[in-house]
Amino acid sequence: MTGNIFSYFVLFAWPAVVIFLFVSRPQNQALIWSVLGAQLILPEVTSFKIEMLPALDKNSVAVIAPALACTILASPKVRQNNQWGLTEFLLATYLVCPLVTSSFNGEPIILGSKILPAAGYYDAVSASIIQLLNLLPYLLGRRLLGASPDTEQILRALVLAALFYSLPMLLEIRLSPQLHHWIYGVFQSSFVNEGRLGGFRPTVFMKNGLAVAFFLLTSLIAAAMFWRIRRTVFHLAPGWFVLYLGVLLVLCKAVGALVYGLILVPVVRWIQPRRQIQIAMALVLIALSYPILRAYDFFPTDSLVETAKEFSVDRAASLKTRFDQEQQLLVHASSHFFFGWGRFGRSRVYDEYGKDVTLSDGRWIITMGTFGFMGFLAEFGLLVLPVLRVASAFHRVKTYQEQSLLAALTLIVGVSCIEQLPNDSLGPWMWLIAGALAGRADVLRRTKKPGMSHAIPVAPASQVM
Repeated sequence: MTGNIFSYFVLFAWPAVVIFLFVSRPQNQALIWSVLGAQLILPEVTSFKIEMLPALDKNSVAVIAPALACTILASPKVRQNNQWGLTEFLLATYLVCPLVTSSFNGEPIILGSKILPAAGYYDAVSASIIQLLNLLPYLLGRRLLGASPDTEQILRALVLAALFYSLPMLLEIRLSPQLHHWIYGVFQSSFVNEGRLGGFRPTVFMKNGLAVAFFLLTSLIAAAMFWRIRRTVFHLAPGWFVLYLGVLLVLCKAVGALVYGLILVPVVRWIQPRRQIQIAMALVLIALSYPILRAYDFFPTDSLVETAKEFSVDRAASLKTRFDQEQQLLVHASSHFFFGWGRFGRSRVYDEYGKDVTLSDGRWIITMGTFGFMGFLAEFGLLVLPVLRVASAFHRVKTYQEQSLLAALTLIVGVSCIEQLPNDSLGPWMWLIAGALAGRADVLRRTKKPGMSHAIPVAPASQVM
């Protein structure tokens, strides 16, 4: 299940696309579209493995090519190092965790006829390299996308990408998710998982229908923000795009993304930016404290299941199964609490015959089981910290328009953190925008508090990318 020849051609041709973007577009736009475009276009499943190196696949190509382009083309001023601080400590912890984890998991696990290999030094180095690749978009976003215009470019890119992506999405909603199979020769998900309410979720070229729906949700939040500040897109009022993308989100048949949208779109459109920042803070703090809440049974799992029953018995049963599985994995992870069990399936739960009896959908429990609580704190801390720092420096934002833009991006990062509790959707694009938010927070913290301007100018057509 690796795809056809064309899928490999597209994968290895992407660096040429990235070079073209960096040559023909401003550096910030080139970086944004090289990472976002890879998420939307490159094939899933297809990969090329070289011994001793991480596999070249959609995610690794999406970060290596822009990183090399930025290293070569970025000005010396942009590449200056930041002072050591909490962010740098979290970055170092994120990279070092696999090394410590491997040192505590040097023995194989024998489960009947099944043997899970020990986490040796080779695995430690390999895992650290993968962690470094994960961080590259974050580092690039922090260094290159910290200015106020960069925030608008990110949000505008989300809206434009969703408008273009809506066409293949509508095709798959009508015909079933087939584009990835037709073009790349392999179906990246399963019809069982994507079938809903007598139809199908669109997957296009992304991991699954949930990933597509969540991408659409973030684009809808961005469109609502442009509606708020009366900034046109393609010479049209953004309210029409909010309506169009909202209807499309309903057609995606993803309950979680739809609930997020029903709550956050009105928030972005009508609630003051400072209140939006507070909501984003609440979201990321819930995500960061979730393992402790689950471990001490403070999270209202039973209430959520009962509430879900009012809408769908099947969805309630699915939610209960998810909570039960999380609890099993959390109990197993608690025996290697701080640094986890390592890779190779060691963090999962097996029966006496060596059969895997658990499901791990959420990013948080995957990270907790693999690299322990320290790995979780490092990973989620890098996502949470920019939101908290933006909140503390929000009074330094110059204009009401900039506040609205920054609040929308902060909410997107906040809801993305919450999304990592039930699902695993953390990829290069999410790391990039989290890094951009961290860079914006760094800039604001070095800026003196200005007077507030409430001007909300309408962008000319030349600003539409």
